Amino acid sequence: MIRNIIFDIGNVLSDFCWREFLEQKGFDEETIGRIAAASVLSNSWNEIDRGVWSEEEVLDSFVKNDPSLERELREAFGNIAGIVKLRDYACDWIRELKAKGYGVYYLSNFSKKAEEECPDSLAFLPLMDGGILSYTVKLIKPNPAIYELLLSRYDLKACECVFLDDTMRNVEGARNCGIEAICFKSKEQATEELRALGVEV
Repeated sequence: MIRNIIFDIGNVLSDFCWREFLEQKGFDEETIGRIAAASVLSNSWNEIDRGVWSEEEVLDSFVKNDPSLERELREAFGNIAGIVKLRDYACDWIRELKAKGYGVYYLSNFSKKAEEECPDSLAFLPLMDGGILSYTVKLIKPNPAIYELLLSRYDLKACECVFLDDTMRNVEGARNCGIEAICFKSKEQATEELRALGVEV
């Protein structure tokens, strides 16, 4: 029986809207593509979420990926307010699940910089029973250790949990730890799949 719902954050409860973020900074389409390739779409982005590198080390890594864009990269990521935005349904969904008796947790690859500069995108955190932002434990999904840490920290049984994440490798990571998991595409789709697992939603 499912007793606990575990949520990813980006593109599940909040939007990771990097393209809109870069458009609002005034970059043209070609430059946006190059900035993205050097940053949010690169392996370097994982290091922001892992929380091991300093902010300057992360920026230096982006610049190394495309040295001709140093000015633009530093301008883009000096402040990332607006790169993550709360989804309208997030808080109400958490309240509804809590009202029905479910434990509700978060497990997200998320950086300290995003937590500090996009606080409104995390408005649901006080409503939840707990969770892990990756930078706080220096681990990122789909490393099995981060799933196991969440289970042990909150004394959860894997067989009583379901995990929602928009990235299949993270879904598979949860399943490999014995956690039921759903690849999130929309609230409606996820709700249907939760119902199929016997979750009252």
